[in-house]
Amino acid sequence: MAADWAADVRKYVANPDEDAIAGLLKSYRLVMSSADSRYVALSDADERDTVKKNFLTKKLGLADADGSFDAALDEVAAAMKADRTKSRITVYYLLAEAFGKLDAVK
Repeated sequence: MAADWAADVRKYVANPDEDAIAGLLKSYRLVMSSADSRYVALSDADERDTVKKNFLTKKLGLADADGSFDAALDEVAAAMKADRTKSRITVYYLLAEAFGKLDAVK
């Protein structure tokens, strides 16, 4: 299973940090086991709020003082636009990378 999610990240990042992917898989193992939660609906406001609250704020320890969360989510959504199913691992990896927080997910 890990190779599948890593391959998805590689669609968007040429040389991803394998330790960061492994860390995300370890942290979100249960989430990824459910078809309902393994993908992120970036067009859904409630889903975006969940990502902001649970991943960006709690996991990465970031604050959204300048509205950077929405801008980062928009960038990830644009990058993954062609992908109908947006893997939670890939979305989280891209967000952590955007904020320079890959070490926080290892």
